[in-house]
Amino acid sequence: MSPHSPLLPPHADLQDREVVLVTGISGSGKSVALHALEDAGYFCVDNLPPELLRDFIKVESLHGVRKMAIAVDVRTASSLPSLLPVLQQLKAEGVRVRTIFLNATTTALIRRFSETRRPHPLSKPSEAGDPHRMLFDAIELERDLLADLRDQSTVLDTSQLRPAQLRLWVRDLVGATRSGLTLVFESFAFKHGVPLDADLVFDVRVLPNPFYIRELRPLTGKDDPVAEYLAGQPEVIEMLEQIDAFVRRWLPAFEDDQRSYLTVAIGCTGGQHRSVYFVESLTARFAEAVTTLKRHRELDGRT
Repeated sequence: MSPHSPLLPPHADLQDREVVLVTGISGSGKSVALHALEDAGYFCVDNLPPELLRDFIKVESLHGVRKMAIAVDVRTASSLPSLLPVLQQLKAEGVRVRTIFLNATTTALIRRFSETRRPHPLSKPSEAGDPHRMLFDAIELERDLLADLRDQSTVLDTSQLRPAQLRLWVRDLVGATRSGLTLVFESFAFKHGVPLDADLVFDVRVLPNPFYIRELRPLTGKDDPVAEYLAGQPEVIEMLEQIDAFVRRWLPAFEDDQRSYLTVAIGCTGGQHRSVYFVESLTARFAEAVTTLKRHRELDGRT
């Protein structure tokens, strides 16, 4: 097949084909994400070499498959440089392509590899030396190899996520209406670290904390008593208005930059009251103007 030949026959409707490419750092949860997409009705395949991507989509499309999810990782490192041009070509041919890049802190990744006792795909067990250091070096090498792909993707930080949270967030991402930029508001606890996928970060720890009010402590920012308490604090409303104005002022610039997603992270001490209230409030304010998602890192997926 010629590299410039059309992906599908002329009568095929490309606009109905959707491809989700799942990639990221080894140990960050690609298998969990792929299973979530399979449950959502996607035809899934793991570790497909990039040079076979177009042919695979062509064959499955001819078989009537319209939603496909494909995992690509560093095991095909030699082919990675060809992946971005292939993705651009697919988009030019009318295929809807979403790229989700799963990321995690090195500390979290080392812990996961230690717990599962799986070798990193770039590690060299035959070499002598400190296993911990070799694992660290393999992770950093992988980050370098995937850096260009990460910059072109929607990033999800899985460092603090349970599998149930990751499944929920992936389903939300692929379910969002893709007409321009999708705005994501995410609450988090500073004590667990700033999300790696955040584009903008706001710190609301200086505001009155419902945690110190006994009857509000077990509740969250989703609950009416907490929301009513925070809405009654002038400094809370002032900061909410300022964040709202800042995001509105710069949102068009991010859209002009061809962003698919913009993640605005709001942090407080425990990720339970203030940051959750802000995310709930901002999501409601922006919902009519732009496709909007909300996440609560410390709350989502809890049973």
